[in-house]
Amino acid sequence: MDALEKNIIDLDAWLQLPAGRYVLEWEQALLAKLTVDIFGYNAVQIGMPQIDGLAASRMPNRWLTNSVFREPNLVEGETEQRPIVLLHDFSELPFDSQSIDLIVLPHVLEFAKEPHQLLREVERVLIPEGRLIISGFNQASLWGARQFAGRLNKNYFLPQQGEFISFARMKDWLKLLNMEVGGHEFGCYVPPCRSEKWLQRFHFMENAGQKWWPYLGAVYMVQAVKRVRGMHLIGPAWKQKRMARGNAVAVVNKAKK
Repeated sequence: MDALEKNIIDLDAWLQLPAGRYVLEWEQALLAKLTVDIFGYNAVQIGMPQIDGLAASRMPNRWLTNSVFREPNLVEGETEQRPIVLLHDFSELPFDSQSIDLIVLPHVLEFAKEPHQLLREVERVLIPEGRLIISGFNQASLWGARQFAGRLNKNYFLPQQGEFISFARMKDWLKLLNMEVGGHEFGCYVPPCRSEKWLQRFHFMENAGQKWWPYLGAVYMVQAVKRVRGMHLIGPAWKQKRMARGNAVAVVNKAKK
């Protein structure tokens, strides 16, 4: 079993816990809100089959891909999960350049062996003005502080193997790839409690956190748009996409050889 598979299994087990289900519920609701009005033809969710990040998307082609084939455990309340339709290495996405309208990365970068390479691949396959949504655990939060303390006494609260990426660092990575951050959300302000009982008791902190310490939520979600210098959209975006795909065939280069 390689390190990547072990990391994913650790996350899968954690998502069965009350805190994991709490995070899934928040992310599922927010992804539904964000994706419903993103238009195009092709949408891909990479990794984390425990959440259906494209459930509300109205794009005709929606796929879930992963690096490991296995049957994930159902989160409580679920009766079925979408099948993984494609297996691939996260460092090399099996899609044509500029072919995908929307990509969702739920907690994938934190467990990927080469997160920078994965982001470069995401930028490559997105169409100009294509959308990217990333979720991650926030280091600057009560959960982040609890995880840091857990590294000292080997009593972890979050999945042990994750290399959690700060919100500021994530924005810097996206900026280097000409990905413009179009919005962000923070959530899950309840303290790091292991039991459902205490999570419910502290639920009042959701509204308080959004009002008084909005950047200290345990989880963040970032939206980004792929920008191409010198490109000017004329008319609907789908017309521009069809033109780009038609010009991508290197017929001239083959004729010269």
